[in-house]
Amino acid sequence: MAEPQVEGLRLDVWLWRARFFKTRALATDHVSRRGIRISRNGETRKTTKPGTRVGVGDLLTFSRVQRLDMVEIVALGIRRGPASEAQALYSRIEPET
Repeated sequence: MAEPQVEGLRLDVWLWRARFFKTRALATDHVSRRGIRISRNGETRKTTKPGTRVGVGDLLTFSRVQRLDMVEIVALGIRRGPASEAQALYSRIEPET
């Protein structure tokens, strides 16, 4: 069964725009090597494909530099702007303890 297409943006581009990685190449490499969990409509799956489409409302879970990041996408953005603009693209979710 084919996966439904989501209107949105490539995962690696969004991670770069949101300033989780300094370059798009680093974002692509991270997704390819380590993978990222995407939760959408109550379903969670892991992807290692940088071209996976993400959209507003998706939850992303990934680790980098000894830290687990959980964020909800609140905007896709139109460019890689300053840090204040990048922080407006997501809301951080604190893990339940």
